[in-house]
Amino acid sequence: MHEQHHKEQQKGVFTLLDRFLDVPEAKVTYLTRETPIDRLMARTFLRLMPISVTPNQITKFRLLTIPFIAILLGLDFYIAGTILFLFSAFSDALDGALARTRRKITTWGTLYDPIADKLLIGTVSVIIVSKYIGTWLALGIVFIEILLISSAYFRYKGRIVPAKTMGKTKMILQCLGIIVLLSYIVFSVPVLLTVATYILYLAIVFGLLSLFVFRSI
Repeated sequence: MHEQHHKEQQKGVFTLLDRFLDVPEAKVTYLTRETPIDRLMARTFLRLMPISVTPNQITKFRLLTIPFIAILLGLDFYIAGTILFLFSAFSDALDGALARTRRKITTWGTLYDPIADKLLIGTVSVIIVSKYIGTWLALGIVFIEILLISSAYFRYKGRIVPAKTMGKTKMILQCLGIIVLLSYIVFSVPVLLTVATYILYLAIVFGLLSLFVFRSI
């Protein structure tokens, strides 16, 4: 009985995505498939969240934190800015896991989740990557994000395009690189600056692969 209800829910999600995202069924299956990280989150952090909390609310939280993170980092309140960035970046894993495990994928979330990610990374890159590593690296990160959004829009004629594995890997590397860079700023450990630089350059490589090879955002 539970399995039948689960299949009906999944079918409903497929219908919604097929209609609004206009992607083949194989890609719809890929988008809605739970990952090992999703299942881990469901057994841990998601257990603490009320049923009333939706993935879209978490995405909106991430969007709202961006100007506060920018102000804190811009005014050199690095510890507070780092803590808020960690919460904001972690919310990216939360909303995706919540959407897939509780079958709450929406058109709005599919569109604005990657936009929130790119705004978060782009804003922090302009503020701290340009200051502590180099302007060209910061501009490279931002430029690739703009290219990915623009390419997806024109390639799919304005349709909503879900992120794929390569794009998600890029996002993880970007977040990791920025966290390591913030750790360098807070703790003044020189080797962390080198590690952060390599990670962020690797993120650019994955961004280019997303753009030219795997065509994801």
